[in-house]
Amino acid sequence: MPNITLISPDQLAGHGEAGGFPIEQFELQFLAQGDSWFSIGAIPPFLTSNLFDRMSLSRKAVAVNCARPGAELQHMTDSTTNAVFMQLLSGTLARRWTALLLSGLGNDVISAAQSGPSNPPHQRLLATRAEWDAGSSAARYLSAPGWATFADHARQVFEVLLLNRDKSDVNRGLRIIVHTYDFVTPRNAAAGPGFGPWLFGAVKAFGIPQDDWAALGVELLRRVRSLILDIANTEPSLRVVDTQGTLTPAKTTDTGPTEHWQNEIHPTRTGYRLLGDVWERKLEEWFGR
Repeated sequence: MPNITLISPDQLAGHGEAGGFPIEQFELQFLAQGDSWFSIGAIPPFLTSNLFDRMSLSRKAVAVNCARPGAELQHMTDSTTNAVFMQLLSGTLARRWTALLLSGLGNDVISAAQSGPSNPPHQRLLATRAEWDAGSSAARYLSAPGWATFADHARQVFEVLLLNRDKSDVNRGLRIIVHTYDFVTPRNAAAGPGFGPWLFGAVKAFGIPQDDWAALGVELLRRVRSLILDIANTEPSLRVVDTQGTLTPAKTTDTGPTEHWQNEIHPTRTGYRLLGDVWERKLEEWFGR
């Protein structure tokens, strides 16, 4: 099966002109936007890849990828209101896409977890030592008001995305494909100079015992998965590629790449390929011959 061709919005901008990208030759034309799992996850970039690496379908497909590589965690609220992306979705550059492929909320939860102990409970995901209850579950390390704030924000971002999508007749009701995230482990494994680690600093700042770091990572990403599925259950145009549980988690003592994790929050090429296999099966089911 042919690999999905990946191009940038700049390449698409010249379509129809001499030397422009011939997008009309592709049966499936996807618009893609999202976080670092759609762009890069390490510095230098060749150390890892992304979810699109060697992803293939039975029908000739192209994805115009708006996800931007960079050292900052790209929040979903920023990526889904990006000017270029909005022009392609419902603005002057809009065309009828086969579907929108969206990678979102992973970077958001990682970023939110870094809000420090001095912030009020509703403005942080992690609980201070004084707020821990007597239970043994990793949920004791999470701030209930903070999670409620995060979940409300996520729902609002999706609502704004749907409103923006439906501003134009051309993509009104367009299917949006989202995915769940596999289990990250807080550990001292940066993606490059000044690029992480992220959760590692957070769990140390809140004094969370190292024996519970892995369980906390599982708790956070399970909640994100449930949130994504709940949002999809209320919106018929949203479909979920559930990849959680595909990769082997790293250990808290691992400070470098493991079999499936290049750094603290980004998979290796092998890891992305395994996740891509799950994507392929679902996209083939929904859009294949």
